[in-house]
Amino acid sequence: MSETRDPAAAAGPAAPETRPAGTDLEPPDGRRAGRRGPDTRAGRHRKEPHGLVAGLRELVPLVASALLLAILIKSLLVQAFFIPSASMEPTLVPGDRILVCRICKAFSDVHREDVIVFADPDPAPHEDRGVVGGFLHWLGEGIGVARPEDDDFIKRVIALEGDTWEIRRGRLFVNGTRVPEPYLAEERDRRDFGPETVPDGMLFVLGDNRAHSGDSRFPPPGGLGYVPEEKVIGKAFVIAWPPSRIGGID
Repeated sequence: MSETRDPAAAAGPAAPETRPAGTDLEPPDGRRAGRRGPDTRAGRHRKEPHGLVAGLRELVPLVASALLLAILIKSLLVQAFFIPSASMEPTLVPGDRILVCRICKAFSDVHREDVIVFADPDPAPHEDRGVVGGFLHWLGEGIGVARPEDDDFIKRVIALEGDTWEIRRGRLFVNGTRVPEPYLAEERDRRDFGPETVPDGMLFVLGDNRAHSGDSRFPPPGGLGYVPEEKVIGKAFVIAWPPSRIGGID
């Protein structure tokens, strides 16, 4: 960003003013106006840094405001995530960058078939960083230079609290009704699971690539178990990168 300087300061100090003799505007040291004063070139060099300081004073608040805005957007509105694994293929593939609507959960409940990002339901104990260390780590997370303390996962919501789910030879049933799943990977998992009822405040989530997904079918550490609703970060709504895969997430 270019510096913003006062036009008068950029032009340098004004030339010394000559005053007629015999007036009441004599120089303060008693010398007459016509006598040559001290060389002002040194003063000109001393004033140069003021332009840089003024520029920094304007730049620092702008950078701080931009960082704060980025953190607020990431924390409250929309956050970008990277897909590292194949558990959601073919809907999402490794290398996809997706956008997740965080604010949506404040205005809309989670629905079946939503693709959601959530924090680890069974996290490891957190490191005690202290007040200052905790703040710096939070700031680093906000600007994307520090890893979150808990891992994040992405799965599809299959059943809500109170729903009874069952998988028979790879076919999904919720509350006794067969649920069509056009989003599944070609390689099917034909194992049976359930029936079970989702506990209060919990979600039952599965990966679209069932044969290669550790999800709510399995308890930790091999899977995730049921996911507390409070762990939901937001709903994935668009693939933002690479260009060949840009589009909505169904």
